[in-house]
Amino acid sequence: MTTDTGKTREHNLSAEKPRIDGTLKLTGGADYTADRNLPNQTYGYPVTSTITKGRLVSLELDEALNMPGVLDIFHHDNFDKLSRSPNSFAEENLTSEPRLPFEDNEIHYQGQYIALVVADTFNHARAAALKVKANYEHDDDFLTDIKALDRGEGELPGEEQPGDASSLGDADSALKGAAVSIDQRYSIAQENHSVMEMHASVAQWENDMLTIYESSQGVVFQRNALSKIFGIPPEKVTVISHFIGSGFGGKLFMWPHAIMTAVAARRLGRPVKTVLSRQQEYLATGYRPTSLQRIRIGADDSGKLLSIHHDGCNESSPAGKHDDTVSGATPKMYNCDNVAVTNRLIDVNKCPPCPMRAPGESSGNFALETALDELAVKLEMDPLALRKKNFADKDPASGLPWSSNHLQECWDNAAKRFGWDKRNATPGAMTDGDEIIGYGMATQSWEAMRQHCSARFGFRSDGSLLVACGTQDIGTGTYTIVAQTASELTGVPIEMIDVRLGDSSLPSGPLSGGSFATSTVLPAVSAAFDEALSQLKSLATAEGGVFENVDPENIEFQGGRLVQGDRSVEVTQLLKDNQLGLVDAEASAQPGDEQNQYSFRSFGAVFVEIRWDPGISRLRVARVVSTIDIGRAINPMTARNQVEGGIVMGMGMGMFEQSEFDHNGYPYNNNLADYIVPVNADMPDVDVELLDYPDYHHNAFGARGVGEIGLTGVAAAISNAVYNATGKRMRDMPISIEKLLSA
Repeated sequence: MTTDTGKTREHNLSAEKPRIDGTLKLTGGADYTADRNLPNQTYGYPVTSTITKGRLVSLELDEALNMPGVLDIFHHDNFDKLSRSPNSFAEENLTSEPRLPFEDNEIHYQGQYIALVVADTFNHARAAALKVKANYEHDDDFLTDIKALDRGEGELPGEEQPGDASSLGDADSALKGAAVSIDQRYSIAQENHSVMEMHASVAQWENDMLTIYESSQGVVFQRNALSKIFGIPPEKVTVISHFIGSGFGGKLFMWPHAIMTAVAARRLGRPVKTVLSRQQEYLATGYRPTSLQRIRIGADDSGKLLSIHHDGCNESSPAGKHDDTVSGATPKMYNCDNVAVTNRLIDVNKCPPCPMRAPGESSGNFALETALDELAVKLEMDPLALRKKNFADKDPASGLPWSSNHLQECWDNAAKRFGWDKRNATPGAMTDGDEIIGYGMATQSWEAMRQHCSARFGFRSDGSLLVACGTQDIGTGTYTIVAQTASELTGVPIEMIDVRLGDSSLPSGPLSGGSFATSTVLPAVSAAFDEALSQLKSLATAEGGVFENVDPENIEFQGGRLVQGDRSVEVTQLLKDNQLGLVDAEASAQPGDEQNQYSFRSFGAVFVEIRWDPGISRLRVARVVSTIDIGRAINPMTARNQVEGGIVMGMGMGMFEQSEFDHNGYPYNNNLADYIVPVNADMPDVDVELLDYPDYHHNAFGARGVGEIGLTGVAAAISNAVYNATGKRMRDMPISIEKLLSA
């Protein structure tokens, strides 16, 4: 195992390369889970609860069992006894003690699985599932909307989470002594992940060994959970997810359908394939929870922040706890000596929420950055100047120095490209024909994280390379940057590098989430290269070798050759001379003492121009300019893609996305026609620039993550721009035309 001390290792890894898996995706060669078909395969189709809360009394199954092709129906009274394994779920899936499928007959939400029909074809399974009849005992004491509990003033509702409360100084006293203060509430509506590829599982048992093809953002973590649930060693479980049609956090979890599918396959002795419908996606695979927030800020007359209170509350579920901690990043954002944050949870009768791109922080950032804009208005101060005045030159929460922080350059760079100096602070003062123009801005931020990781690196006798890691590529470009790294280390062209990901039998890799895959995987690839190179040197210096009796430390690797003085040997020739087809090695890397020496975080700035035409009630985002500091961008092309995608999702949060429910908690916009997301016609002119300041304290490649940060700040910048155009303060996302007209 290698501990990365942050020692600089110079790599020229900032080339814009197209994705190496692009051809496979364009030609249909990428094997997504739902495309997988195995010999003698059967099909599962879940049956879901139609009540919100209560108890399943009985199932009427005779008609369904007699339907064509039906093999069996699994339910509480016809299901294997499994280990609940709360630790595996809690550690691997970022939640606590979710319920196993059919664990009992208690119903906690509409859409909860009550049975799984398995038949010889998908159509037969679906048709039979529609014939299953359920009898319930109803409990009308349920909650589906936390806003119903909010009084609109004072403390937020919900149970405070002790681990989420923190404070610096005395925020209460400082607020009382502030010359200028605000006290406002904000909210974010529930958002669903709305991925292109639905969740799917294809399970097969061979004796006591389970192979499951899964749409997963964490193959190693799902393997570990299944191992504990079924009580078998991890080496007898293989989870495969070579390609994923988006996840956004909704595929970090192993959802109950995967366990149901694996049990059915074991019982039937045949492979079982379960693909969720779009409606089931909205019912049973998580979401960004609704959050309520209250922010109180006090400042002196010059705009110096004296006090920040940030209280948050988000939905959780009786079927599985999820804490979004919307206030968690606030103590790190600005230089303020007195900060107090809390977070509360309220159980609602819905399926468990889960992380969704930039979880917690994107919701909390909206409230904080909107509140700062409100404070700037009260101070009659430029919102950018207010932020600059309160720049934190070290982490205020920990007191540690930043590993790297170029936020001030982000502010200046984006403001100049946007033309912020042309902003008129008077609401409605800027016009263009029938449109009223509004300018808004916000700070962007996301924690930079690393984890332990292992990888395998191999030299083949034909000159190609093998690089493998048990992480996965969820469409972010991981295949490509791993290939770029191997090419840089060896000089071998990318076209000759075989990158293998998405298989839990490979060396243990991280989740694809939290923006830590790049900074976690690349050091492990480098460590494995070093180990494989060491083996090559041992071959070359062995008795009879080309460098016999030479100290391996004196041998260099240059462009596919081992070189010592005026002698050299091609690696391919070395392998052929030793009758070897492959020399490979596995190695690991993990964070070191630098985690106690520095605070790691990425920063950015986003500026938005909106246009409001009151005559036709049309609100649109016209321009977005963002500058991001993520350390080194390993591939600026795919990194900018990530930021641009985050901006689109930020527009969704700010203007479009909201799961809507009937009084029983059933989402009636549970499809891509009625759940509104930004489309091509909504796209503004997006201008993203990435600064290039490698963060060698974080890892030897200088790279931090990029997936999440592009989303943060966008909703706040939109809201602030709407105020600048209309004089109406939008504190509840998304901003609908109805809200804007009635404000």
